[in-house]
Amino acid sequence: QIKKRCDQKLLIQMKTECVPCSLNLETQCPAGYTKITNGTGIPDCRYYLEIKTHILSLPGCRHHCTKEFEQPECCQGHWGPDCMGK
Repeated sequence: QIKKRCDQKLLIQMKTECVPCSLNLETQCPAGYTKITNGTGIPDCRYYLEIKTHILSLPGCRHHCTKEFEQPECCQGHWGPDCMGK
């Protein structure tokens, strides 16, 4: 039996919104994503705070999240939705 399907595994990564580091402990990843950072996350971003007429840019934290996704693909020499041979 020749293998017809050669699905590709893809790793999708995203970052949560930048917030004050002290508040980031409770931040969750979107549904289906797994948090790959711990504690308050990574302090690699800035968030903005509006005070009356001024906007302050402050250092913040965010979490990195990942999700495994399988992309359907036919093996070489096969094609179509059912991966038929030539």
